[in-house]
Amino acid sequence: MADKKAGAGDTVVIKKYANRRLYNTATSAYVTLEDLAKMVREGTEFVVFDAKTNDDLTRQILTQIIFEEESRGEALLPVQFLRQLIGFYGGQMQGVLPSYLEMSLDSFSRQQEQMRGQFSKAFGAAPGAGILDEAVKRNMALFTDAMKMWPGFNALTPGGPAAGVATEPRAAPAADPLDEMRRQMDEMRSQLDKLSKGG
Repeated sequence: MADKKAGAGDTVVIKKYANRRLYNTATSAYVTLEDLAKMVREGTEFVVFDAKTNDDLTRQILTQIIFEEESRGEALLPVQFLRQLIGFYGGQMQGVLPSYLEMSLDSFSRQQEQMRGQFSKAFGAAPGAGILDEAVKRNMALFTDAMKMWPGFNALTPGGPAAGVATEPRAAPAADPLDEMRRQMDEMRSQLDKLSKGG
């Protein structure tokens, strides 16, 4: 991105003035770092040039955006990663690391897109439409239904017996909740004894 020249394709040119203001030449308006961060998320390519010297400042501005995001508590970079990254400056790996990181992030982005596509096919939902929430709800419903099949837990789960599951008739619940819990524990113990004896 940083090595693209002004006017190349759809790349937007941002000019930085001495007063630190950033000017978007495509919209003829001043912009903030937050606006540039939004452009990055939307996939809009841009380069930043010093308005006076025409030096390419894209790398510095992108680094500033990351600093702003991290300062706001939007922590994305682990401390250990930052320490290791700083350690690479001036070392033998400094020339190799940028390409490696770029390939790694490209690979991660491709895998993320594939995962979204697979989720969309599997669950019939658009990416980010609460797929995880739906999966959790389904798992909880399955768990609750499974628990209803055990008489000892049946009284503790809302909705009573699961549909189609026959349960033994039980005495009316005791007035004291502690007595009811003891009775259920005794009932479970009795059933476990029968199972362990093969009867």
